[in-house]
Amino acid sequence: MWAVDGTWERVFTTLMAQADAEDDLNWAVSVDSTIVRAHQRAAGARKKGPQPASPTTTPSDGPAAG
Repeated sequence: MWAVDGTWERVFTTLMAQADAEDDLNWAVSVDSTIVRAHQRAAGARKKGPQPASPTTTPSDGPAAG
């Protein structure tokens, strides 16, 4: 309800203005792989649905060389 009526936006704006006035803002941002992950398809996961068939192996007509 507070997000819909803009309460959180006003609280955030007020806190940011206060911190800026006191020179207390620090915009250090840390990102690592535990937070930002690749989509499962980007990581090589199998896709749902039918898989392409493996090429069939055709035996030779003659005996194996050897």
